[in-house]
Amino acid sequence: MKVACVGGGPAGLYLSILLKLQDPSHDITVHERNAEGSTYGWGVTYWRGLRDKLHTHDPDSARALAEHSVSWTEGVARVRDLTTRHPGDEGFGIGRHQLLDLLATRARSLGVRVEYEREIDAAATPEADLVVASDGVHSALRTARAAHFGTELREGRNHYIWLGTTKVFDAFTFAFVETGHGWIWAYGYGFGPDRSTCVIECAPETFTGLGLDRADEADGLALLEKLFADTLDGHALIGRAPADGSSPWLNFRTLTNRTWHQGNLVLLGDAAHTTHYSIGAGTTLALEDAIELAAALREHTALPEALDRYERVRKQALLPLQSAARHSAQWYENLPRYMQLPPEHMFALLGQRHSPVLPYVPPQLYYRLDRAAGRLETLRRFKRWLGPKLARTAEARSSASGG
Repeated sequence: MKVACVGGGPAGLYLSILLKLQDPSHDITVHERNAEGSTYGWGVTYWRGLRDKLHTHDPDSARALAEHSVSWTEGVARVRDLTTRHPGDEGFGIGRHQLLDLLATRARSLGVRVEYEREIDAAATPEADLVVASDGVHSALRTARAAHFGTELREGRNHYIWLGTTKVFDAFTFAFVETGHGWIWAYGYGFGPDRSTCVIECAPETFTGLGLDRADEADGLALLEKLFADTLDGHALIGRAPADGSSPWLNFRTLTNRTWHQGNLVLLGDAAHTTHYSIGAGTTLALEDAIELAAALREHTALPEALDRYERVRKQALLPLQSAARHSAQWYENLPRYMQLPPEHMFALLGQRHSPVLPYVPPQLYYRLDRAAGRLETLRRFKRWLGPKLARTAEARSSASGG
């Protein structure tokens, strides 16, 4: 089979690896419009569940990613001058440039052609049995057929900026700072021995009130460094102004498509769907798309059936994550509702931000109910553990007494 992946992000590269592993005779080319090594972004996150899946499907690339990733097992929240730290799931960070370099190297080792600085005209797609649009949220191939795919974009209310920093966070860190114009907050996580990602977000009124809409890059970074000085421990923030001169501040856009394929063209990763960055799942979902598409192509020799199965399975798998992402974004858009709580309570509700119930229950009441439910579940688990032990003890006593 001849396959053309348009877009050299994680989804397209990993799909090419999986397809080559399934059948080395596949003729696969990955077309990337940017120069090699010129990727945008800082670090990306993934979690233990994805790590285990990667080991199952390609141990070689999984080991390479693990060797170049940093990890954490705690979450930290800083509210004003108070800090709380809690254990959490094991998470991993890796530089986006490093991730793409590792995947491209692995793909080439298997015989995939990875061509950089290759712009694909949406009106003249490559000659191939399967064309994969893995060219991101701004996908030219999808945009040219937006009416067929039923593409919808919904823009979020808050502004955010994606930055790097020389501060190395040892935990996934949330920092909330109150200003005279409202709250501004940051998400920080490490991705290398000397770098971390720092995503900063605020409401529109805070954005304009602080003058971030008018500041140039240097002045904007200086202001943010001052606001988050305690969290950054005096380290610098590192920006990357867009080449076209536009603002580096963005509004997150949630993208959905009614259908994901047309003829021999199929959408993959961010070209098919996006989920709010606050749940840290973008890279994971892109790689899981690739895993499922490869599985569908292996199990169905007819392309229409394979693409139907891929779309059906992935859409179903995405439903709970899309719901979680939507509610997480809304939690931050309604942040003042939670900031008068004690930091421990606020941090607990930060962990519950995916709940569809939380927006409709007073925060302090929700916290109490959640704690009560947690204690009840702990009691239930204890009873399930204790029951068999008591039964065995009673049986042993009965045997000893001859009864």
